[in-house]
Amino acid sequence: MVNMNQQGGVTGGAVRPNAGIDVSKQYLDVCLGKEQWRLGNDAKGWDEAITKLRSAEVDLIVVEATGGYERGLVSSLQAAGLTVARVNPRQARDYAKSMGELAKTDTIDARILRDFGDAIARRADRSKYITAMVDEHRAQLSELVVRRRQLVEMRVAEANRLEHARGPAARSIRAVLKTLDKQLADVDRDADGLMEAYFKGQAKLLDSVQGVGPVTILTLTSALPELGRLGRRQITKLVGVVPLANDSGKRKGVRTTWGGRANVRSVVYMAALSATRHNPVIKAFYERLLAAGKPKKVALVACMRKLLTILNAMLRDNAAWDASRHRQAPQNA
Repeated sequence: MVNMNQQGGVTGGAVRPNAGIDVSKQYLDVCLGKEQWRLGNDAKGWDEAITKLRSAEVDLIVVEATGGYERGLVSSLQAAGLTVARVNPRQARDYAKSMGELAKTDTIDARILRDFGDAIARRADRSKYITAMVDEHRAQLSELVVRRRQLVEMRVAEANRLEHARGPAARSIRAVLKTLDKQLADVDRDADGLMEAYFKGQAKLLDSVQGVGPVTILTLTSALPELGRLGRRQITKLVGVVPLANDSGKRKGVRTTWGGRANVRSVVYMAALSATRHNPVIKAFYERLLAAGKPKKVALVACMRKLLTILNAMLRDNAAWDASRHRQAPQNA
């Protein structure tokens, strides 16, 4: 029998080590076993890291999400057939504190990520920590969604300034607003082109649901590739709409939702809010919860969970919206 060693995976009884890589704009700090080294965060550095990690037959590589500086590395590692877990920096820091490591340097962070990898690698549910490969078209779509959000935020800021501006200042703001409107139109056109060319089937299914609009479809497609591939509790927990327990001894704390993908959660919130008014299934569910005495906010979060569960089932089964079916869908994710 082949057993999982605490240090990572095994191949025919041989222990496979895990690695941690701390990523910054310029550098990669790699920790593999007792060895640590620094590389450039560029194509040459990625290739050198891949060569060393493959020769060591590494089992799992853990990196932090660093605002995009890790994307090239992660894509290169995955393309080379290596297994990567991209973790939230908060999770890694909490793990470090739990181990009594309060100091923070690039070298320490790489070592902590390696140790975190040791903990992840031996879990029975390790697969949920593994970062799935993102295809190039979805990555482009994701960048367009981020850019669209940035443009909208800039436009709101400029529109607020225009309210109190006069003369030349007002003309300048109007010129900027005109430019931003053009850029938004260009981004929307490019995103629509990608959706039409590569994600038309998924978009058509999602568009069949009352309350789910173009921005929601775009965000779910780009930022939630797991939709339709996970169980209902997994997908709702991933987005951050599952009430989490807060109990200790005899105390039963209030269940709250937190964590997850904030950008996805915000569009699901707006979709659920619209669905409580226009979607007969979600509307009936919402009114039933209010009639049972649930606070409006709690009821709305439950509607978010139900809507996300329905969308997940639709993509899983490749089935369009069916009110008669989803009216009987489980109410709790």
